[in-house]
Amino acid sequence: MAVKFKIPTIPSTVNKTIRFPADLVNEVEKLIQGQNCTFSAFVIAATQAAVEDLQKQEKKNPH
Repeated sequence: MAVKFKIPTIPSTVNKTIRFPADLVNEVEKLIQGQNCTFSAFVIAATQAAVEDLQKQEKKNPH
């Protein structure tokens, strides 16, 4: 069975200005150095992982 190619869509985005502690920015930049990853992409992925983790916790322990 052939897999059908689907053209990916770019999700809509919203600009948000947030402040990070300088040491955290430095740590993230060290982690992504030499990787095919931007600071924004790292923050988005980390935030998504945190949201998913919190949602799982909520399902296990609803208020």
